[in-house]
Amino acid sequence: MAQRADLRDWLLEALNSLGGKSQIVPICQCIWDNHEKDLRESSDLFFTWQYDIRWAATQLRKKGLMKFADESPRGVWELK
Repeated sequence: MAQRADLRDWLLEALNSLGGKSQIVPICQCIWDNHEKDLRESSDLFFTWQYDIRWAATQLRKKGLMKFADESPRGVWELK
């Protein structure tokens, strides 16, 4: 069963597959395409993952793996 912390890895995976930057909708589509089964089997995470993906982005920004919002175009999430 997937945990909230797994979203960090899935977000990195999605951004890498999308060329290192993307808007949230294609990122979530990519995560859903690759982890739908994991999400469906994850109890409450199934209902909160699109909110929790924002938490994952914040964690990755703090770790220096993603650019902060003011370093990227509006609405774009980007790897460093």
